[in-house]
Amino acid sequence: MKRLILTSSDSAVGVLKRAGFADGVIPFGVRFVCGPLLSTTELETLLSARSVRQGASAPHWLDSLAGTHPESARAHGLGLAEFCERFDAVELWIDPEPNSQLQLIWLLDHLRRHSNIISRLALVQMDTAIGNHLPSELVGLERRAIPIRNDHLEIASTAWAAYRAPTPAVWFDLLEHNLSVLPRLQGTVVTLLEELPNRGSGLGATEMRMLELISAGHVHPHDLFPGHEKPNERRTFVYWEIGALLDGLARCPSPAVSGLDEGPFTIEMHEQADRHARYKQSRLSLTELGKAVLAQADDFTRHNPIHRWWGGTELTNDRLWRWDSLNRALVAP
Repeated sequence: MKRLILTSSDSAVGVLKRAGFADGVIPFGVRFVCGPLLSTTELETLLSARSVRQGASAPHWLDSLAGTHPESARAHGLGLAEFCERFDAVELWIDPEPNSQLQLIWLLDHLRRHSNIISRLALVQMDTAIGNHLPSELVGLERRAIPIRNDHLEIASTAWAAYRAPTPAVWFDLLEHNLSVLPRLQGTVVTLLEELPNRGSGLGATEMRMLELISAGHVHPHDLFPGHEKPNERRTFVYWEIGALLDGLARCPSPAVSGLDEGPFTIEMHEQADRHARYKQSRLSLTELGKAVLAQADDFTRHNPIHRWWGGTELTNDRLWRWDSLNRALVAP
């Protein structure tokens, strides 16, 4: 039996390949938790057969292909569903963090239109990041694969449409649904709502955690970055996104954080050793505003312009959806 694994992170690929129980492993690196979402057309193009008109420069799932006969797949410009047809079993190995869960509902929503693939699909939902495991620790876990049924597909499509909606209201309404067929989705719904501006502080949960860590004496920038055995336990955002969040707290009209000696947090800064060294050696502290925001005695958004995306929702000062963490309630602008 030929087995294909679709997985939600690049770090998982090497481990899964070395485990040796699949003929092909494909990672998906699309980020959905930060920045504007790709349009429906762009996402469809990403997974559909590559046309001559698109050319090799357009983003396409084949660009990250690892597994059996990749050159043949590229030569024919196969869509994801067409490639899956080459295998007898297709397993989704999914990390627990929010972006991976969004990838899961996106992929299921796409594949549900291909009925000939659904009978081959199964889900291995991990409790910890796949990339943190040794290959030997994964052997045998494939027996935990749960066949994908219609209720998985319906929940996935409902949730994906909710995340893409122009307000968080439909996503919030998912809390009234039974989402247990996708074991990590319920927690993901709450985790992402927590990243909306808080009703009291105007900052999301990850930003507030960064202020807490600075207040507790973690004064160097990389002390704030999530990682193995690091104090920032929130896993919504990754390295480059965390760097941008810290820029947003320190490089604004009324900063909440002072002492960030370099920036902005770009590839160009990383490529210049002296600038990167200065960045890492920065000693951070909270401004008076930062202390007030941390205590929820002041609101960051009263002093600074806001313009960012949360799923399909464009957040601005005049259109600021908020999360009331105390009452677990969504607050409309």
